Amino acid sequence: MNKNAISLLTLVCLATFQTGCKTSETGAFLPQSATNYNQEIAAKFVTMDPGAQRSVTCPGIQQRTLEDGRLQIEVQVRNRENRRLEVQINCEFKDERGFTVDATPWQPLILTENSIETVPFTSMNAQARNYTVRVREAR
Repeated sequence: MNKNAISLLTLVCLATFQTGCKTSETGAFLPQSATNYNQEIAAKFVTMDPGAQRSVTCPGIQQRTLEDGRLQIEVQVRNRENRRLEVQINCEFKDERGFTVDATPWQPLILTENSIETVPFTSMNAQARNYTVRVREAR
């Protein structure tokens, strides 16, 4: 091989390694959306660690406003793995400006092999206009 071919091969290898990782400037893992195909769900459903990102998706979310003005949502959580998973899930309800006005405690969720479970959440007050559902591996 000549020097130009070796230099080109080295550049291709370096470019491949640099684009393969997704971390912040501090090197910490960034929470990623679990659904790339639906931008509306992607903004409302977030996986908090690499294991949950790899294993859990959200096929759908339904929301409605109750008669007293509180927000109620039902989120579908899908296990993509062929094994039983134990994760934790919570919901942060936000006002129209995006500030958190209510947050549910983390609750355990057991997903059997390739299953879909529906988890309901209801805000505690009528200020909630938006929400973010978060999922992480069980601790």
